[in-house]
Amino acid sequence: MGQDPGLRRLALSTLLAAYPGPIPPDWAVDLLGEGLAGHTLFGTNIHDPAQVAATTAELRAGRPDVIIAIDEEGGDVTRLAHATGSPYPGNAALGAVDDVTLTRQVYAAIGAELGALGITVDLAPTVDVNSADENPVIGTRSFGADPARVATHSAAAVTGLQSAGVAACAKHFPGHGATVADSHYELPTVDVPPAVLRERDLPPFAAVIDAGVRAIMTAHIRVPALTGEGPATFSRPILVDLLRGEYGFTGTVITDALEMKGAALAAGGVGPAAVRALAAGADLLCIGAKVDPDLVELVVEEIVGALGDGRLDRARVEEAAGRAAELAAWTGAAGTPGTPDGLGYAAALRAVRVEGDVTGLTAPLVVQVHAASTIAEGRVPWGLGPHLARAEEVRVVAGDTDPDELRRRAGDRPIVLVGRHLHRLPGARELVEALAAAHPVAVVEMGWPGVWRPAGARAFVTTYGASHANGRAAAQVLGLAS
Repeated sequence: MGQDPGLRRLALSTLLAAYPGPIPPDWAVDLLGEGLAGHTLFGTNIHDPAQVAATTAELRAGRPDVIIAIDEEGGDVTRLAHATGSPYPGNAALGAVDDVTLTRQVYAAIGAELGALGITVDLAPTVDVNSADENPVIGTRSFGADPARVATHSAAAVTGLQSAGVAACAKHFPGHGATVADSHYELPTVDVPPAVLRERDLPPFAAVIDAGVRAIMTAHIRVPALTGEGPATFSRPILVDLLRGEYGFTGTVITDALEMKGAALAAGGVGPAAVRALAAGADLLCIGAKVDPDLVELVVEEIVGALGDGRLDRARVEEAAGRAAELAAWTGAAGTPGTPDGLGYAAALRAVRVEGDVTGLTAPLVVQVHAASTIAEGRVPWGLGPHLARAEEVRVVAGDTDPDELRRRAGDRPIVLVGRHLHRLPGARELVEALAAAHPVAVVEMGWPGVWRPAGARAFVTTYGASHANGRAAAQVLGLAS
């Protein structure tokens, strides 16, 4: 007995898939005609603006109201500029500047660029309050550690994006900022009472709902008081009682990628995760980045099977499909290309903070300390290298580097040491302080700065991000820019 075509189409209409490469394969387009809600574009799908525009036109030929989503946060998380780094500073830098008009302008420029390329939904902004300095996955993606500041800038970001006709998706509900684990690899736990969430983590979500945000993304985090043993993505108390009931959200609830370990391991696979997320109140299921037609069919079979055996109520899935369709149907003014060489770089320069003295750093030895990227960030270039006019640059691994060898290489030149999240990078503190004990050293922190400051360093420069714009700004402040 074959699969009911009506139920198959219903299941497909709740799914946000993906595909490899810059050209959509036939199956990715064919599934749109069969009812698939849309696709998410990742760095592997991006070559240049003309190619992206052609891609979105081809997808739209498969389904005129296709949802074409992307993670374009600016700062450290970029897909359009994955080959060079974003021309915009990210949220931490915008939060440090604390100019709400600037935040709105930056996001309007990002939205205009996306809209001009045919992208309809930006899986941004990140509105998590980064209350844990050791957070391995949010950090500079957050506007900061103060709930009120994050709320104000989150609303401005949503307003900016949606003014360009691109739907915003605020993430990650009910707040991923207090975690010290990465939900790409495990299920983090935030073991606090609901009152703490309401005071610390939820004000930005209330603000973006008031600003009319079209979508909100779930977090694969466990809040035992509300979610029990599972993640928020599978929790009706989180998605229905809290988000829709208490906070009055009426838009589309999108899951974070179901292939992430925080969801897939908790459910026993992507298919069961899809069923649990729909049952909990999610509307549009982001399968993930590594998607092929077999995985889509597996998820569809699981949803259709759950409709047959009672794990899913048809009315719930129809409600989800309706909300996904509403997101697809929402449109605004057509986007126009942004002006990254003006707005983004000027904003990044305003965010740079200098503690100490950066004068006299003529022709230094620039030492970039290797730091792994998160899955959310991807392998995007960062650092001062592309912006240096007259300086030698070397790249090192903190724990494998002899500070005496670096001092000998520097000779009479000062050292500018560049890193990301140096306070939590193994061996980095020791390397910096060993160098600074016997040599003039300026430190450039391009990640979340934390409270640590290196003993003996003549200067500590914070960029609040590692985008191309942040790198140029730091080089300019240090007097090293080309």
